[in-house]
Amino acid sequence: MDITTRFLNYTKFDTQSSEDSETVPSTSKQLLFAEYLKKELEHEGLDDVELDDKGYIYATLKANVKGNIPTIGFISHYDTSPDCSGANIKPQIVKNYDGSDILLSEGIVSSPKKFPELLQHVGEDLIVTDGTTLLGADDKAGIAEIVQAMVWLQEHKEVKHGKIRIAFNPDEEIGMGAHHFDVDKFGCEWAYTMDGGDVGELEFENFNAASAKITIKGVSVHPGYAKGKMVNANALAAEFAKMLPEDETPETTEGYQGFYHLLGIQSNIEQAKLSYIIRDHDRDRFEDRKRFIQKCAEQMNQQYGEGTVECLVNDQYYNMKEKIDPQMHVIDLVLRAMQEVGVSPKVKPIRGGTDGAQLSFKGLPCPNIFAGGINFHGPYEFVPVQSMEKAMQVIIKICELTAGYND
Repeated sequence: MDITTRFLNYTKFDTQSSEDSETVPSTSKQLLFAEYLKKELEHEGLDDVELDDKGYIYATLKANVKGNIPTIGFISHYDTSPDCSGANIKPQIVKNYDGSDILLSEGIVSSPKKFPELLQHVGEDLIVTDGTTLLGADDKAGIAEIVQAMVWLQEHKEVKHGKIRIAFNPDEEIGMGAHHFDVDKFGCEWAYTMDGGDVGELEFENFNAASAKITIKGVSVHPGYAKGKMVNANALAAEFAKMLPEDETPETTEGYQGFYHLLGIQSNIEQAKLSYIIRDHDRDRFEDRKRFIQKCAEQMNQQYGEGTVECLVNDQYYNMKEKIDPQMHVIDLVLRAMQEVGVSPKVKPIRGGTDGAQLSFKGLPCPNIFAGGINFHGPYEFVPVQSMEKAMQVIIKICELTAGYND
């Protein structure tokens, strides 16, 4: 089976996660894919294949050479984003892309005028959607690359490598992917998530992240008799949103700039709920942002009465850079691997997070390597076949170079 077929098989499964669930995984449909993947790994001859009760899959490729070689790992998540449907995905392959508009389906066009990154892949074979769902390259491309690399290594025993561990998990898209990851069981000295974007991307800096849940209590009274009595939670929700800086949102920031992002509002006169995420690369600015949003709630309580606004802020993950910096050999290895397979490294900060960020703070240094997908979380998502092949080659080369790490 080639990497394209493997990936296309994965897209047949709807594995969308849900922020509104309290189960693990957050959706039962993720387990259908997990069972399929477990059987595939067993069929491909991997050892120690395990699917635990929370949907985490672990497996081993045994070393084919003796010596004091570090055990390393590769990780990807199999859930897809709640932002766009992952059901009934209809992938299409655009062979030898020529740089023109791509008709996804009637009335839906992916154009390089809107998505100039398409032009970086002229001459390649692009896997696209039909414009009604996401594709799922985030992160089923990563899974396909890891599995294909393990199969390749088994077929090419002349390439020496140490013990390799692989793992696939649910619920990364809702920030829960690493929460039940068993680092001790995984047993690696370091690992890599295959969850980045375009070819060459290597990331070991990410946002510090928190969520903020704002609940506003109103008082409903007949509008004809509401003077001095009604407290309209709808209006207070709008007022709260305006208190946050308009130039510190995702659509106004880039690079290392942080933001407040309003994910959604559920509102009526009696009650409003606002859901935010807070992001910043700098830890001190991150803490300032959390204090500021709390202060906004306090100011509204001073104006409208204690208990009108409740603000609950919870940390989600931190910048992995502080854990990777002391172990830069983990990064040097990837840079060398990329160069040896003809990939130009693009080291950049993640304007988001990965499971690797949380895993790094659980004692498993875990930077993020490109998986090749572009325009994640929406119907214009695509992945070049050649990018997946390059990612697979990087995995293989890392395994090979690690075998000589302690020589």
